[in-house]
Amino acid sequence: MSFEESQTLSSSSAVEPPQHEQSKKAAKKEATKQEKLRRRQESATLASAAQSISVEEDPLAANYGDVPLPELQSKVDSRVWIAVSKLTEELKNESVVVHGRAQTIRPCGKNITFLVIREKGFTVQCVVTTKPDVVSRQMVKYAADLNSESIVDIEGIVSVPTVPITGATQQVEVQVQKLHCVSRARTPLPINIEDAACSEADIEKASQAGEQHVRISQHTRLNNRVLELRTPANNLGIFRIQSQVVYIFRQFLVSEDFFEIFTPKLIAGSSEGGAAVFRLDYKGQPACLAQSPQLHKQMAICRKFRRVFEIGPVFRAENSDTHRHLCEFIGLDVEMEIRHYFEVMDIVDRLFVTMFDTLNKNCSKELEAVGRQYPFEPLKYLPQTLRLTFEEGIQMLKDAGVDVDPFGDLNTVAERKLGQLVFEKYDTEFYILHRYPLAVRPFYTMPCHDNPAYSNSFDVFIRGEEIISGAQRIHEPKFLAECAQACGIDVQTISTYIDSFKNGAPPHGGFGVGLERVVMLFCNLDNIRKTSLFPRDPTRLVP
Repeated sequence: MSFEESQTLSSSSAVEPPQHEQSKKAAKKEATKQEKLRRRQESATLASAAQSISVEEDPLAANYGDVPLPELQSKVDSRVWIAVSKLTEELKNESVVVHGRAQTIRPCGKNITFLVIREKGFTVQCVVTTKPDVVSRQMVKYAADLNSESIVDIEGIVSVPTVPITGATQQVEVQVQKLHCVSRARTPLPINIEDAACSEADIEKASQAGEQHVRISQHTRLNNRVLELRTPANNLGIFRIQSQVVYIFRQFLVSEDFFEIFTPKLIAGSSEGGAAVFRLDYKGQPACLAQSPQLHKQMAICRKFRRVFEIGPVFRAENSDTHRHLCEFIGLDVEMEIRHYFEVMDIVDRLFVTMFDTLNKNCSKELEAVGRQYPFEPLKYLPQTLRLTFEEGIQMLKDAGVDVDPFGDLNTVAERKLGQLVFEKYDTEFYILHRYPLAVRPFYTMPCHDNPAYSNSFDVFIRGEEIISGAQRIHEPKFLAECAQACGIDVQTISTYIDSFKNGAPPHGGFGVGLERVVMLFCNLDNIRKTSLFPRDPTRLVP
């Protein structure tokens, strides 16, 4: 045997224990593992048996419990349900059936548990208290063990307490006789709904009083959007107002002889020009997600549709991670035949004054729900919307000492400053600025007849921020192609669009509105993500 082999053998013998010692250790380890498993199984069996005995021994067990899935799949429920909002003193001593979420659960000893049930933003206090032949201690414990935000069905008798109820919207209680859980929420919840519904003022007040209060960041809210949407500001306010904006928009335009169209969102070329476009492969062909329905709504006008509008998604590959930009939003778009582009501004004027009037009249509860969490002053606007030329706006800024390019676009700071100046001078937060420099408008914008450096275009502002962009469009195909090329657009990618004007096209114009931005600014919210159900921005693709 060589010296090296001898050393290797010696080293190996020193490190490795004998085979029989390894086998004994492994066997001991496995025995310990099996004993732990046996004990866990035994504990689970005993707990299950105890629960089974408890239920079997409770003659009132049918009055509470989790609803089995087969019943939810097929059972027809003939009971008459009452909305929580309808629970009033007039129903005293009446038997009712309610359905909602367990917002708070407060056990008080073995014989009583208080539940606050929420439905559509209204809440009612339900009392589960032991009562012979109706409510057992096991039922009280079952109520106490429910998880917050679980969905429950409750049957009980309406009672009117002698002192005011501060923890619920309804000034009655339900004395619970039956309690069944339809769907259990996980515990703990990622965010607390009551914390998510607190206003900044409430948080500051609690802090000054030396109390602990959770401030939930926007990032956390959006990561848990399904829960956060249950707050009154969202559930009862923002998204109901948003729905009304769409309804008013559609109703007004239909009354003005417009009709709704639906255009494709997969297109061959950029609809607006510039780099903010999502590009993709479409069966081997280059394609884009539409930055607006602009090209197709103009093509519809060329088909003698005269007046059209569309409500649909718009995609912008924005790199601006700001409070007012999204990569996907809902566009409210209008296009119409015209003799002068002022006609488009006339529609904007009447449409939005009607919209604001209707929201203030019909959505007082929704606006109040938003205001409780996000306090704001009502929007100030005139019965006939103020119109200023771009040059007049620039002059107002210069007179206030603001240095601006007379042929450049207004940046965010300049827009806000101009909004402040307009409010101070004209007492309105809603106005139109028109005759923008041609260089800052899309390629299809018609130049002014008296000065080609300007265009027949306009923007509309709320509280110093732009919400609408509109203009007269170029309807002459040769001129349109020249303008597209000048903006760096490959004319071949929009050839069908340009060709649509070759068979005769009327003068026309229109505008586009961002739905989320309208709601954000009408309610004076600080971030557009609050008005997007599931926002898509430069960093967010879920949930």
